[in-house]
Amino acid sequence: MAAASRKPKKTIPKPTRSDRTGSNRLIVGISGASGVVYGVRLLEVLKDAGFETHLVMSKSAEITLAYETDLKIAAVKALAHTVYPNSDIAAAISSGSFKTRGMIIAPCSIRTVSEIATGVTSSLMSRAADVVLKERRRLVLMVRESPLHTGHLRTLTTASEIGAIIAPPLPGFYAKPETIADMVDHTVGRVLDLFDIDVGLVRRWGEAQ
Repeated sequence: MAAASRKPKKTIPKPTRSDRTGSNRLIVGISGASGVVYGVRLLEVLKDAGFETHLVMSKSAEITLAYETDLKIAAVKALAHTVYPNSDIAAAISSGSFKTRGMIIAPCSIRTVSEIATGVTSSLMSRAADVVLKERRRLVLMVRESPLHTGHLRTLTTASEIGAIIAPPLPGFYAKPETIADMVDHTVGRVLDLFDIDVGLVRRWGEAQ
């Protein structure tokens, strides 16, 4: 066969350093607990900061979004780099070979943290969290429930013992918030501190403002 008739070889672009290490990737899970605004705000600030977010949202979260905000589901999903159905167990984030910096579930329901604590991963959200733990990456659970009974507390203890960070979305009043948005931003900023990401949202104790 003449050289001129040969099909050109396909060239596969080399991944960037960020792609290879996952240092610029964060998984964001939004469960059906109250406080969906935390997940939305995380997506907004991470997008503005240039991070690659991989979003998985439960059906319950979509219902909560309609109850608690005027946002459309499509608008929230558009904030993420990649979106997966919660039923897609074959998604990239279900494998440890897909490198990420870690995962935040904001807000995190008791059902979700229970699946993670027991290893019974019946959805992509809990499977992705399980992968983050087994790969010794950072998992932050913004558990939104009150009051907590002893069963809840035992579940949270188990999740902490296997490596998760339990970070309930509690406002820091020393920051003197003037609006709900101020309280949300401070909490989101403190959660991102756990990944050594500073997006300028936190009014820090003892530091000049």
